[in-house]
Amino acid sequence: MLEAIIVSQIMLWIAVVALAAVVFALVRQIGVLHERIAPIGALTIDKGPKVGDHSSLFELTDLNRRPVTIGAENPAGRSTLLMFVSPTCPVCKKLLPAVKSLAAGESSWLDLIFASDGEPEAQADFVARHRLQNFPLVLSSALGLSYRVAKLPYAVLIDHEGIVRAKGLVNTREHLESIVQAKQMGVASLQEYLGQPMAAAEAPAVNGEGAGKHHG
Repeated sequence: MLEAIIVSQIMLWIAVVALAAVVFALVRQIGVLHERIAPIGALTIDKGPKVGDHSSLFELTDLNRRPVTIGAENPAGRSTLLMFVSPTCPVCKKLLPAVKSLAAGESSWLDLIFASDGEPEAQADFVARHRLQNFPLVLSSALGLSYRVAKLPYAVLIDHEGIVRAKGLVNTREHLESIVQAKQMGVASLQEYLGQPMAAAEAPAVNGEGAGKHHG
């Protein structure tokens, strides 16, 4: 009886060791797959101002009637992330924490401005509900038409010279971060970056702004 228990225990330990080896091999394989899978950047829609074009100039006021200028040169060298959102957009609401986190992490060179249209009362409730009081929110149909925004949420990154550096439909945190990464790499999107030769990957970040900052 004792011998049977000893044998069963030995077989059990052999099975545990074999299972651990299999799990370790699977973990390594998953790591290899992650390295091979390219990041999917924001979906760039080739409408409106192209990357590299000057943005149209807009002199607007936010919900608190503070002046907001979009598309002008910024003497302080700061860029602008223009986020088109809506109170009726579920994806927008889910993405807002990531948007605020990115803005906080890149605050040394980046200003965040929300853009929408519709009734001011609904927009004010949207701002209060999602704690966006620290960021301007402008209501302008002309602004959305200028960038040909057809789906939300949509992001446009404008540099300190008023030039569009990156843009696209952003449905996830990764899409959002790709807008900033594309600007730092000097390309329109991560898809464009992945299609370039290796020499492009070694190019310095545009203006050296926000280099080395990532949010996981």
